[in-house]
Amino acid sequence: MQIKLLKQILFFFLIIFYLFAGYNHFANPSFYLPIIPPYLAAWAKEINIVSGIAEIILAILLIPKATRALAVKGIIIMLIAFIPAHIYFIQKGNFMLGSFTVTPTLSFVRLLVGQPILILWVWWSSKF
Repeated sequence: MQIKLLKQILFFFLIIFYLFAGYNHFANPSFYLPIIPPYLAAWAKEINIVSGIAEIILAILLIPKATRALAVKGIIIMLIAFIPAHIYFIQKGNFMLGSFTVTPTLSFVRLLVGQPILILWVWWSSKF
């Protein structure tokens, strides 16, 4: 019974996380635009908008059981699609993200630990 409650709590936070992340693409685009790899720079604004819309829609689709599996697949595909940006972070070296310095080591950890944890969080917490 406690595992089910934990899954429900993590699932609730997952929805909030993606709603906020999607909203933040519109409220704070200057956070996202510099981290879009240069080979996609011509479409940086569009990529930011589409990413924000996708995160909001997928968060909403997580709520009903009927669309949950589709939303989980969509979020996992989106997380995989963001891998080139994480590789770009590593190649870029040290850079500032707001007042925070992102180092190549932090970028490696985010890619090799953070992304798999997010993928597992999406998959595991939606199974209740």
